[in-house]
Amino acid sequence: MKELQTDVVVIGAGTAGLSAYRNAKQFTQNVLMIESGPYGTTCARVGCMPSKLLIAAAEAAHSIEMAPAFGVHSSKPVIDGKAVMARVKSERDRFAGFVVEAVDEIPSEDKIRGYAQFLDANRVQIDEHTIITAKRFVIATGSRPSYPGVFNNFGDRLIINDDVFDWDDLPESVAVFGPGVIGLEIGQALHRLGVKVKLFGVGGAIGPLTDPVVKDYANTVFAEEFYVDTDSNVSDMKQVGNKAELTYTDKQGVKHTEQFDYVLAATGRVPNTDKLGLENTGIELDERGVPLADAHTMQCGNSHIFIAGDASNMIPLLHEASDQGTIAGQNAGRYPHVRAGLRRAKIAAVFSDPQIAMVGESFKEISQRLGSCECFEIGEVSFENQGRSRVMLKNKGHMRVYAEHGTGLFLGAEFIGPQAEHIAHLLAWAVQNKMTVPQMLDMPFYHPVIEEGLRTALRDLNAKLKFGPDIINHCMECGPGA
Repeated sequence: MKELQTDVVVIGAGTAGLSAYRNAKQFTQNVLMIESGPYGTTCARVGCMPSKLLIAAAEAAHSIEMAPAFGVHSSKPVIDGKAVMARVKSERDRFAGFVVEAVDEIPSEDKIRGYAQFLDANRVQIDEHTIITAKRFVIATGSRPSYPGVFNNFGDRLIINDDVFDWDDLPESVAVFGPGVIGLEIGQALHRLGVKVKLFGVGGAIGPLTDPVVKDYANTVFAEEFYVDTDSNVSDMKQVGNKAELTYTDKQGVKHTEQFDYVLAATGRVPNTDKLGLENTGIELDERGVPLADAHTMQCGNSHIFIAGDASNMIPLLHEASDQGTIAGQNAGRYPHVRAGLRRAKIAAVFSDPQIAMVGESFKEISQRLGSCECFEIGEVSFENQGRSRVMLKNKGHMRVYAEHGTGLFLGAEFIGPQAEHIAHLLAWAVQNKMTVPQMLDMPFYHPVIEEGLRTALRDLNAKLKFGPDIINHCMECGPGA
């Protein structure tokens, strides 16, 4: 057994791990990075990038389908599934290749291949070949898809989102379980590419939304396009030949038994911390075996162990993983001089159509923090009659924005609508800069743009906060249809 000593060990070479490695190097050259799987981040290989490639193909097909509404006519689009998946995989490999190139630039003596397990708080064993003694550690082992055990009844017809991006061709039918970010994006994209899709969920949840008004709107608008039941009743799940078969009761109470080429389990992810031997470190773990850490320092208790990225079970998004990796790496590098790092305003987006976005505190978080007291107010707007949205025939959406009574401090927003990803950035900047609603309304708004809908919601909020006049219907200052 080979034995090594170093200052910092980073376990995992994904987005968080690479960031932690580079930042720890600012304080010490003695940093080792351990990786058991393929190089290339979750985002590049099986997450945000390949899914957006699939969505881009779906949007191209959908734009042709929608053209007659503008008086533009052409033949019905023909979907070449093999060509679609060839581009998805080719570009996916290109994006992953950039990450691999970055890893290749790391000195070979700093990289160790294998699976790490803690022997105690200062030692990890890598497979059966190396034991490393280190002064500090960063856990950046990512996460993996998770689904109920009953789904195994589907046998080899059961897939996870990772598998989708290795298809050589599009199937004829897919049942998607889990209308969260992954299920909603992939489900709608496959539907628009001609695949028969049925999307099932439980409890009415859709995307990351917590605001009941926006959630209800989203459920309605997606169900108008394809089969979506976010509070479904599914039974008799099994594999029959080369098909997955299930029985479900539709919203009208009618039972159906159908077969699908595949069942996509998009029911969540769990941190990869359960096989690290963390019980040998003495750090405090939650009920799922995930280390409890400070969100501002990424330190596990008062220990010399830090955690970052999906493994932290905080916010599983690439930009958050990168920020957490930066904080964890810097603090591991300079330990015991631990410092709070920059935590940016929360921002999340679902690249469905219409898009979903959340910024700052969610409706649920605000309600829990402020309780039943009337300490915050809600402004809202529908995009169905918003001028620019109607021009583009993208006039589906509803926005709710939240602010604190008395101060007018903008707290956050949940919304569904056109170009939500871009509006979300404006609002995230407002949250991070601790702007009030009146200050936000002082900012420029061009005409005609979709952002005028945001201004209407802010004006509604401003009026309810008693900082401005009530909204005037068809206000000409706002521009037609704003």
